[in-house]
Amino acid sequence: MTDTVTSPDAGNAGAPPEDGPILAADGTPLARSLNRSVRRQKIRALALIAPLLVFVLISFIVPIVGMLLRSVDNSVVPETLPRTVVALEGWTASGPDDTPPPEVYEAFVLDIQKAADERRHTVVGGRLNYQTAGVASKFRQLGRAAEDIDTSSPEAAKAGLIDVDATWGQASIWQTIQTYDGEYTTGYYANAVDRNLDVDGVQARPDDEAIYLMLFWRTIRLSLIITVICALLGYPIAWLLSNSRERNANLLLILVLLPFWTSLLVRTSAWKVLLQEQGVINESLTSMGLIGSPLPLMYNQFGTIVAMTHILLPFMILPMYSVMKTIPPSYVRAAKSLGATDFTAFRRVYFPQSVPGIGAGGVLVFILAIGYYITPEIVGGTTGIFISNRIAYNIQSTLNWGLAAALGAMLLVAVLVLYWVYDRVVGIDNVKLG
Repeated sequence: MTDTVTSPDAGNAGAPPEDGPILAADGTPLARSLNRSVRRQKIRALALIAPLLVFVLISFIVPIVGMLLRSVDNSVVPETLPRTVVALEGWTASGPDDTPPPEVYEAFVLDIQKAADERRHTVVGGRLNYQTAGVASKFRQLGRAAEDIDTSSPEAAKAGLIDVDATWGQASIWQTIQTYDGEYTTGYYANAVDRNLDVDGVQARPDDEAIYLMLFWRTIRLSLIITVICALLGYPIAWLLSNSRERNANLLLILVLLPFWTSLLVRTSAWKVLLQEQGVINESLTSMGLIGSPLPLMYNQFGTIVAMTHILLPFMILPMYSVMKTIPPSYVRAAKSLGATDFTAFRRVYFPQSVPGIGAGGVLVFILAIGYYITPEIVGGTTGIFISNRIAYNIQSTLNWGLAAALGAMLLVAVLVLYWVYDRVVGIDNVKLG
């Protein structure tokens, strides 16, 4: 009989050694299999949100980046006048009649002749006209006469150019070209804060031309006033919505949402009918003998505040209502059972929990308010318009897209600062009871 020696590991054939990796069912290391599974889940999740990411990128990120680039873009000058830009390097005017060397005139005429053939001389003229009024007409005139200017020598080009218009014999117009000869410029941002960028640096505008800082301050001030009024009016309504019986709450919610069923333009026009001198309000007060002459209710800041408060009030009520709905009524009852008065229970228990709703509604209303255009345009007059109306004016009337982009970028910065302040002061993580 032969003795059979059985190895102690014979029953564990195929099992990994004690110090080896744990294997999955298919024989691959378990850690690698788990990583592969997690990677597949991430890919599937990314595929699900990819359409949304593409939409946000196209409709939000790309326009903002384009606006920021346009606010500093100045490529039209060096692209249209490349020879002139090079020839002006190193030239500095010592007086109003100190003109550049004749070589600059020759280079400029050659650039204008080419630009006139491509019909780009008016484009560069319009760009420089934003900084020095009247330059656009000089370039249009020069475009028609450029072919007849003799370029056989620098002196002849200079004489021919000055014969077309004596302005080309002055230093100021060449200084403007020299100041804005780069691919990028801060001139638009200087204009946005009521400054001019010239050869001597940034200079303040005359008081009668300084309007943008005043409009920025008015926009922020009136937007804050509208936000505060919406909060004061909306808080009781949101409280009533969240503490009423379901049937009554649904009816009130329909009334809150009812304005969304009407066009913004119609609602604003309705306020124009109500607030004008021969409107419903003034006629009613006059007929009752309460006033002797019509009150100035429209084409001023009062009209803007009233109309925008009515339009933006639902945007304040809905966030507050959504937060108040989550506050358990038992908290207030518990505070009262411990001896707190109604006011104390509200101030120390209910109100702190509703602050996130106030903050969310306030941010939403303020952001919408500072960008409003239609309502201030219709009922604001000259004293109630916002900076957005001036942005629209620069886009539609003066075609100064660079300045409009700079103003828009400054509004964007204001919104980002508001978000930061909200997160630091009213953020949900910072709200505490007591």
